[in-house]
Amino acid sequence: MSRTKDFGLGSLITVFSIWPPTQRTRDVVVVRLVETLSKQSILSKCYGTLPSNEASSAARLIETEAFSTAAASSSAEDDGIEILPVYSREISGKMLDTVKTRASSAAASFVVDAGTAPQTPSFEAASATAASEDNSPTVTES
Repeated sequence: MSRTKDFGLGSLITVFSIWPPTQRTRDVVVVRLVETLSKQSILSKCYGTLPSNEASSAARLIETEAFSTAAASSSAEDDGIEILPVYSREISGKMLDTVKTRASSAAASFVVDAGTAPQTPSFEAASATAASEDNSPTVTES
């Protein structure tokens, strides 16, 4: 985003600002978040993926909250250089919180009581449970 400032004596200077981002930029951030949350990535190897519809609503919420937090800490004179890392950190932190929360709730729903019928676990829950199980051999007495 650019704007022109008049510094007196007839001199006009174009000033560029990267904050706040345009709606188009914010939409691109959301699209990228949906891809990261719903497709195979480094993040999904640890925490699994989200269904596309869930990833879409989570991504929109993550971006909106990150934007609000960053906007609250910016000032009118900022060109955005200082506030952009805040926005980025907020997005990263909220995305990680989202996948961690979902992974722990998926793992918790996989726990089956001894007297109930087994549930069909999601792929992510089964992977998390299998990775956390102890695979050491058991010793039996004859």
